[in-house]
Amino acid sequence: MKDIVIRAYRNEDRNYVRKIAWETAFIGEPADIFFTDKEIVADVLTCYFTDYEPETCFVAERKGKVLGYIFGSKDVARFNRMFLLKIFPKILLRFFCRFSFLKKKNFLFIFRFIRSILKGEFLIPSFIKEYPANLHINIEKEFRNLGIGRVLLNSYLKHIQNNRISGVHLATLSEKAKKFFEREGFKLLHEGKRSYFRHILGKDVSFYIYGKRF
Repeated sequence: MKDIVIRAYRNEDRNYVRKIAWETAFIGEPADIFFTDKEIVADVLTCYFTDYEPETCFVAERKGKVLGYIFGSKDVARFNRMFLLKIFPKILLRFFCRFSFLKKKNFLFIFRFIRSILKGEFLIPSFIKEYPANLHINIEKEFRNLGIGRVLLNSYLKHIQNNRISGVHLATLSEKAKKFFEREGFKLLHEGKRSYFRHILGKDVSFYIYGKRF
């Protein structure tokens, strides 16, 4: 943790966090194993938080360089509404205008993702009432296991509690993240399977939702 500062997100951090989002999008590894368009992936993972609720974002910085971030929304119902009505149409337009759909890797991922939806893999209970906030955390690979995640998480949870939010939840495909959040006192709310990465992993991947109330 030497020389590492945890602070509120600033607009000048945007490119750093988009880069980290791309480099960690596949269960902590780069997204290029399943998709080719960095901008589309970064838009999906970060756009709401950086552009619509930046006051709920924190970053870890070392010597002027952002090493990791924790993003979240204090109101997931608003997050869902804004993503569906404001962000997703822009991403869809960008996807077609950049001809990303012509790339075989992208086309196949979208096909597999839609197939997972049609198989009912995204039919999960809503936890918004008891856990109205959410969070999303990522750290560059070479700076993991240094305690940065815990400090980022504590900064975010303190912010959430100061805003009198009763609970927070998150979703993850990562077994390492699962153990981390269990150590931090999060409770398993839901477990399922996702098949859209089966062609890479050779099996369905477990999907977890964890929550914590205050």
